[in-house]
Amino acid sequence: MNVSDLKLKIFREIDSLEASRLEEFYGVMLNFVNGRKEDDEWIGLSETEITGIEDAIDELDAGKGIPHDQVLTKFRDIYNHA
Repeated sequence: MNVSDLKLKIFREIDSLEASRLEEFYGVMLNFVNGRKEDDEWIGLSETEITGIEDAIDELDAGKGIPHDQVLTKFRDIYNHA
């Protein structure tokens, strides 16, 4: 099957979907496309950078993060009084 045949087959499958299934498919397709982009972003990172990011995610998942509004308030107070 060549690329044109595959695109036509995909189009026909999508065209036959009911509205609710079409919305669901669209979400799945976006997740697939965006997931591939996210994978590409990891390629240029060093092992140290990857480990640092993974550690930061683990800390956030464990509730050890500082909410954004608290950080902003702290720095606004510091720099508004300087």
